[in-house]
Amino acid sequence: MILTGHQIQAEMGGNIVIDPFDESQLNPNSYNLRLHNELLVYEEIVLDMARPNRYRRYEIPADGFVLQPNKLYLARTMERTETHNFVPMLEGRSSVGRLGLFVHVTAGFGDVGFCGYWTLEMFAVQPVRIYPGIPICQIFYHAIEGEVTEYRSEKYQHNRDIQPSLLYKEFQQKNDPQMRLGFGQGQAE
Repeated sequence: MILTGHQIQAEMGGNIVIDPFDESQLNPNSYNLRLHNELLVYEEIVLDMARPNRYRRYEIPADGFVLQPNKLYLARTMERTETHNFVPMLEGRSSVGRLGLFVHVTAGFGDVGFCGYWTLEMFAVQPVRIYPGIPICQIFYHAIEGEVTEYRSEKYQHNRDIQPSLLYKEFQQKNDPQMRLGFGQGQAE
């Protein structure tokens, strides 16, 4: 079951926090989140999962910033969200998608208990100009059944900025034999 806009508003300040909240961004069954004014762009030619990758930070000026095709841009929402007892999910707005901009390439499924800003993985089909503060995506909430275990990640929880991939931290967990043995299984030696 997905919450209606009225129910999202009724849950504000309790199970749902959106800061700042503006009633004009509330939809029939979602809430529009806006684009912050910064981007991260990886500088590596080949991205490596097992270590941090260098990136450059760009500011999106008021007159816009043109995203180029075949390049990954990381951005974040202006709004900080906090969700308890619901599953938050993020999707790009259809008006943005119709311009060939994928706003949340693969990780739109949130976790119960997530608190922070949403990092957006943006990819353009063709050059497209973006602007700071534009409603870029929408958050919606699923009701859940069963005992709730809240998200507790040292990687992304309570973030304050755009988050590049921190997958390399999983490679560094040397005290967990399952993690060491799990990577690379099934490959020829």
